[in-house]
Amino acid sequence: MAFRLSSGDIAGFKLLVALAVMYGFMSILAYSVMHMKFVKPLGADAPLDRFSEARAVEHEGRRGLKEAAKYIKTQLEMMKDRAGSNVRIEIEENVINGSFNMMFLGHSLSLGYRNHTNIVMRIASMDSQDNDASVLLNGHFDSPPGSPGAGDCGSCVASMLEIARLTVDSGWTPPRPLIFLFNGAEELFMLGSHGFITTHKWRDTVGAFINIEASGSGGLDVVCQSGPGPWPSLVYAQSALYPMANSAAQDVFGVAPGDTDYRIFATDHGDIPGLDIIFLHGGYFYHTSSDTVERLLPGSIQARGENLFSIIKAFTNSSKLRNGHERESLRAAASGSDNGRPIFFDYLSWFLIYYSRRQAMLLHTIPTVIFLLMPFLLRFREKGFFCSFATLFDFVNGMVFHASAILLAIVFPVIFSILRLLLSGHSMNWFANPYLSYMMFVPCSVAGLFIPRMLWRCFPLCQDVSLCELSKEVLVDEARFWGAFGLYSLWTLAYLVAGLSGGFLTFSLSAFMLPAWCSLWLSTKSFGSKSLRSTACYVIPLIPCLTYSVYFSGFLAQFLIEKMGMIGSFPPPYGYFVHDAVVAATIGVLTGFCMGPLVPTVGHWLARPSIIQFLLHISVLSLALSSQFFPYSMDAPKRIIFQNTIVTAGPGKILESSFDLSVVDSNSLLFLFKHVPEVAKELHFSSEYSLNATSQSRRESWMGIYPLSSLFSRSLKFPTKSDDVVKQYRYLPYLSTYKPQMIPVRGSRRVFLEFSLGSLEEVWVAVLNITGQISSWSLANNILPAPEIIGGGPPSYICRLSGVGHENWTFWLEANSSADIRIDVAVVDQYLMESAKKLKGLFPSWVDVIAYSSFLSTYIF
Repeated sequence: MAFRLSSGDIAGFKLLVALAVMYGFMSILAYSVMHMKFVKPLGADAPLDRFSEARAVEHEGRRGLKEAAKYIKTQLEMMKDRAGSNVRIEIEENVINGSFNMMFLGHSLSLGYRNHTNIVMRIASMDSQDNDASVLLNGHFDSPPGSPGAGDCGSCVASMLEIARLTVDSGWTPPRPLIFLFNGAEELFMLGSHGFITTHKWRDTVGAFINIEASGSGGLDVVCQSGPGPWPSLVYAQSALYPMANSAAQDVFGVAPGDTDYRIFATDHGDIPGLDIIFLHGGYFYHTSSDTVERLLPGSIQARGENLFSIIKAFTNSSKLRNGHERESLRAAASGSDNGRPIFFDYLSWFLIYYSRRQAMLLHTIPTVIFLLMPFLLRFREKGFFCSFATLFDFVNGMVFHASAILLAIVFPVIFSILRLLLSGHSMNWFANPYLSYMMFVPCSVAGLFIPRMLWRCFPLCQDVSLCELSKEVLVDEARFWGAFGLYSLWTLAYLVAGLSGGFLTFSLSAFMLPAWCSLWLSTKSFGSKSLRSTACYVIPLIPCLTYSVYFSGFLAQFLIEKMGMIGSFPPPYGYFVHDAVVAATIGVLTGFCMGPLVPTVGHWLARPSIIQFLLHISVLSLALSSQFFPYSMDAPKRIIFQNTIVTAGPGKILESSFDLSVVDSNSLLFLFKHVPEVAKELHFSSEYSLNATSQSRRESWMGIYPLSSLFSRSLKFPTKSDDVVKQYRYLPYLSTYKPQMIPVRGSRRVFLEFSLGSLEEVWVAVLNITGQISSWSLANNILPAPEIIGGGPPSYICRLSGVGHENWTFWLEANSSADIRIDVAVVDQYLMESAKKLKGLFPSWVDVIAYSSFLSTYIF
């Protein structure tokens, strides 16, 4: 078929190969940066005045909260013993108790806690005062059930211990006090940080904080949130040795299914300036049994530690560091200052570009002004107003043309993903092999970019060609270029008007397109407008911008693909398509972001039927090839939620026992049973049984992990015997009144309740769903959370209780009527019965099972 290709087609294929090679080298560079290849971890024999990843990792591997707290305190005491006379070190082990209300995943709930442990160390110079403004470094040492927590967040604790050691052994005297908070209850919805910021004696001295977190096993340690105000991010920009920050992350962080201690310190309770720094890659192992030390990405902790030590030094030396009382007194005076969210982003973690919101107002407006003025600069002097306005209309048409190209770049991958699912037996084939997503979706997305150019070769011009010295073809190319430039400019302006901080993405495209256009204009004088050399002169000035686009896109795509395994399952029939469609659309957007600036120029060579057909053929072949790949592996496991549900009545009666299973991605339990028949056999499962309505697990059965249960659909329930439960537990959880009701005024009544956990010894959390006309209660400073109302029913108030203790929980509820109060109780116990352990053991290595027991009961008062 090659002999039928025209010379233009051959030149187009040469350009396509050249661009593929260029983007390939950019991808290799981006991959090396994201996987920390440029950072050399220091060994355990590194000089004592250097941060060492090997020394930090030695702190990993302690199991159990009590053992971890004991180990941390012992290490801190050893540091205190060898500290010099230049510093004063104080170490405390705090037991925290409290209650408060919060919103999580869009749901309102109340949290009550007791007997959780925080370990706190304060390092200060000998002449410092107790109320001096301090810098807080926070990380948590608890982990979710079933997870060793090496990444989340053993890596945080290990980094903090090594930084504390470095502070002591290097002989550095912090000019302001430095507080290390080893937080023992973050996974239970930020309880440890709440206990510190509301009760600790040093809480009002904190002038800045750094919260370190992990959503994976390493990689880029990104500043995902900063504030209030621009000062924390400015300190980071000036001091980070390996800058990894992106103001666009804060635009989308609020919609992510999760949260960190940052909100407690910066927004909910503290209003303290700070940074939220998070490991974002390696999300396959996040909150799984595979989150082990061996999974930590080499170089990640080294870069984090060197960054943190430099940032801490910058914060402690800053003249803007203020304690709580000083900040309060200065707040009114500072009300007129520039406190808007700044714009910042790192370039391959080599350096960081930072500018204020006020500067962004100017910079991000310039491209739009240029776009509006350019028709007059090009035409007014020779052709007058009419030709200038006609040129502007051509530019607007070019903008519509480019927008349609971007839209098709998104739509084509989505269509291909849906077609593949209709012909395939399972979804998410790309999950364990992310490169498959690029093979499947990038070629068809590129085809979508160039189809409008191929279809609209006869671009309708508003200008009178006879009045211009340029040919129609040159005028069309000019309109296409400035249309693309104008589209990016308007997107940048829209970001700014919306108060978002991600406008730098499109601003960088429009900023680099200007010198590229100048280079093209100059090259056409030597090589002509339709020369590959002129095209190369256009592409070369764009390389720094395109390299960043590939870096940002690769980071975002990898993060998204890893998180697709845990974002939840959606109801049929459309839920099956959601995960693939989201990844396909994202790849389409990122392809448009990476190749969009090239479309106006390279489109002349690539918008050809032969090339479009070639790209679509590659996509079809990739789709067929990908269907042969299994979605999961040991390194990218499928997550299963396995709950042994025991329904009880009172402290000693079991009404029902079952195994409830659910998934958190688009491949249902039917997929699992197909590939793991031994599990189906153990559960006596058959396809006929799955269609029976009684096999569906009700949403209320998952109340123990509320509100995470909102991520589930298509859960199944399998009856099982309760003999193991009777043997294991002498008493079951129960709720009762402990003194007569009170009727204070006008018919309202107060019910005094006592909640016992029975003989359960590994309780993770207890959840109470209180339904009725409640007017007050004794929790959360007598403040009720916003009610949850389902299907027009009565209001429900959700309360989560956690913390060990021999005493029963006691609290009161006040109702403004004599109507019944219904209380549904769920207690999550980490202990598994023998039958549940046996079933869990049948799952293969490519499945990660999050297993626990849940005791359900209902009471009417």
